[in-house]
Amino acid sequence: MVGFKPLHSCQFCLNELDQFFIDERVPLVYNEENHPSPIYLKRNDLIFSEGKFPKGIYRVHSGFVKVYKHGDDGKEQIIQICKPGDVVGFRSVLSEKPYNLNAAALEENTVVCFVSKNDFNVYRETHLKLQNRLIQELSSELQESAEFITNMTQKSVKQRTAIALLFMHDIYEDKPINISREDLANMVGTATETLIRLIKEFKQDSIIQVKGRKMVIIDMGALRKEASL
Repeated sequence: MVGFKPLHSCQFCLNELDQFFIDERVPLVYNEENHPSPIYLKRNDLIFSEGKFPKGIYRVHSGFVKVYKHGDDGKEQIIQICKPGDVVGFRSVLSEKPYNLNAAALEENTVVCFVSKNDFNVYRETHLKLQNRLIQELSSELQESAEFITNMTQKSVKQRTAIALLFMHDIYEDKPINISREDLANMVGTATETLIRLIKEFKQDSIIQVKGRKMVIIDMGALRKEASL
């Protein structure tokens, strides 16, 4: 877990917050020389967990981060996937309340940087544009989350699986989707065995190709149709 490691603010990431929150998230090429204390994560390594008070925010440089809650049965329900360039954990810093979600690496070789709560707040207080943009960002993500949750609760399991695959296709930007069946099932909200059966059906229908845990959508129209049935 990240919290057990010494955490030092990355000044480079701190000075680039305007780019994420104000300048429409213009992507930067990650150069390790600019980041003296990156945090290297393996799959499922925790970044923060429910009930803990935030120490700061985290910027994703490579790999992907899953944001999730634990249900009453102890299973994960994945709510959000964060890609390189995204910032994680700033909502709890702004609210000054404990995390109500968990965040962990979705895949191997995930790299994040840390910015302390104090440094983030000082920076925010001296950048008026950033304050306004944060309010817009919170409102936008609340709306997106509500729409995603509505879609995932009012659809059948097969429809939700198709929606999740379309979502992951956008996240991976046309590269093969590299996600474990367990994590994908936790996003869909179904048993891993059910998810595996549906993936097999999509493969047999020539909608996706599967090689190991990686998947490629080969018939986007058919998958969209499955998502909207």
